[in-house]
Amino acid sequence: MKTPLVSVICLCHNQKNFVEAAIRSVFAQTYQNIELIVVDDASTDGSKEEIKKILKDEPVQFIDIEKNIGNCAAFNQGYRASKGAYIIDLAADDLLLPKRIEEGVNDFSNAKNQAGIHFSDAFVINEKGDILSTHYPRNPEGKLKAEIPQGDIYINLIRKYFICPPTMMFKREVLNALNGYDESLLYEDFDFWIRSSRQFEYIFNGAPLVKRRIVKHSDSHVQFSIRTKHAFSTFKICQKIFELNQSKEEDKALIRRCRYEIKQCAKTINLSLIPKYLHLMRMAGRRIF
Repeated sequence: MKTPLVSVICLCHNQKNFVEAAIRSVFAQTYQNIELIVVDDASTDGSKEEIKKILKDEPVQFIDIEKNIGNCAAFNQGYRASKGAYIIDLAADDLLLPKRIEEGVNDFSNAKNQAGIHFSDAFVINEKGDILSTHYPRNPEGKLKAEIPQGDIYINLIRKYFICPPTMMFKREVLNALNGYDESLLYEDFDFWIRSSRQFEYIFNGAPLVKRRIVKHSDSHVQFSIRTKHAFSTFKICQKIFELNQSKEEDKALIRRCRYEIKQCAKTINLSLIPKYLHLMRMAGRRIF
């Protein structure tokens, strides 16, 4: 049986201490037909030299970006250089567990044609690699405490963040339909979820298939810091939701999301965005009533 090519795009920016483990987690996959592309977005901590040392005798494409262009644009360079039917966006501080790709390909082969994105549970680890928890809460017997939405989850994604970003694996046609990540944004996951779920269904695998590392000063931490510029990207995504919505229930979910983001803006002192969210809420409200 022919096995589809899977492209893993490992994106690094000043992650010298972790990039080797990330790359080797790809080499350790039980699935064999893999294309690894490593992209370094102008690291200044010695990551480039570390990557070149690791890849010295490996047939792996390395895209060395000289000037920092940001996560979304850097990933798109890797995506455009890739050839796989499926794609994984692997941050250089996270790890794939050995059966991550095999499980994803198997689940896709058994899924409906509308399925475009696969995600799973994850082990949360610290900088040393110690396991702290799983992403989704589990009971003492190890079973998930709550059912995780899958299928058409557009409205669920408006209401609440619940997907662990590094667990995603998606069909190439999804990125083709979206024209890659939106390079005007400072981060990609929320926008990707919203735009992709409007067109494609999601598959959930309850096993932890990756390790997500919690690192101080990483993008995921900066996103919730005081006066974070990520907040402006989040507002742009909420504007996209307004344009994509097709029902009253979806507009109600957007109003709920705006209320949540107003609280986040107050916490991060991004007060200029609050009137914008209130205006967006009013527009959604008018469309409902």
